Amino acid sequence: MTNLDLNGTASGADRNTLTALFESKTDAQKAVDKLIAAGVSQSSVRLLPGYENDGDLQPAAGEVHRGFFASLADFFMPDEDRYAYAEGLSRGGYLVTATDIPAPLYDQALDILDDQGAVDLDDRQGTWRQQGWTGYQPSVPADAADYTAASRSSGASRTGATPTSTGRTGQEEVIPVVQEDLQVGKRDVSHGRVRVRSYVVEEPVSEQVNLRDETVRVERRPVDRALQPGDAAFQDRTIEAEERAEEAVVQKTARVVEEVAISKDSTQRQQTISDSVKRTEVEVEDERGKVSRDGTLKR
Repeated sequence: MTNLDLNGTASGADRNTLTALFESKTDAQKAVDKLIAAGVSQSSVRLLPGYENDGDLQPAAGEVHRGFFASLADFFMPDEDRYAYAEGLSRGGYLVTATDIPAPLYDQALDILDDQGAVDLDDRQGTWRQQGWTGYQPSVPADAADYTAASRSSGASRTGATPTSTGRTGQEEVIPVVQEDLQVGKRDVSHGRVRVRSYVVEEPVSEQVNLRDETVRVERRPVDRALQPGDAAFQDRTIEAEERAEEAVVQKTARVVEEVAISKDSTQRQQTISDSVKRTEVEVEDERGKVSRDGTLKR
């Protein structure tokens, strides 16, 4: 994001910022410790604890939410995200924010928050809506809820204010002229991850090979013939024959047959944001000079 949405994260217009919501204080603290250990400045990392029920005197749920909404005013994030994070804090969550993250550490910091269990804010808002949460409504600012409730309880019109008049000399009534400014930031939204993992598998293979065996045979054959010249007679002799056989020898060699590479490309695009801003217009009706001293209307 200029807020981490992922499960909670983001990045500002002129600085890299990550914001993540956690359900567990332990997980949030581990994320803070790992961010600092990774090289993020300790002064840039903040942990904001959520609401904890610690007594009988409990504020109304709306008051808790408005308190957290106001406390997030200095965070650079859209009101919609700010409203959702305030809801998470009012339900007991913990908010971790890291600002001014060096660009080389940004992806690592994002992984740390993700690995420590950062809440998927979009998914969590869907769950809250199923429970009756209405979400952010731009037409009714979160910090104006008290005024809205007071107006309804007093019977004031939804479309206009009760006219007032200045009756005393020296008394002044003021109509504030208010104008909204449009501020456009950026937030980093996770679109999913690609993981490439290598692992070793074994599969049986077979090859055929021709092997040669030698066998020594000893035979005794009966013979009846006269001794021939050249026959060795009455001599000590030793004849030896060695049996031999071939056996298979297995040798394996490893070869690189394919490479799988993963990389990330970054492109810039320009988007036009169209919205509407409100301002107060003041119309002055001057009826001075239209009424005579006797109270009749001049024509």
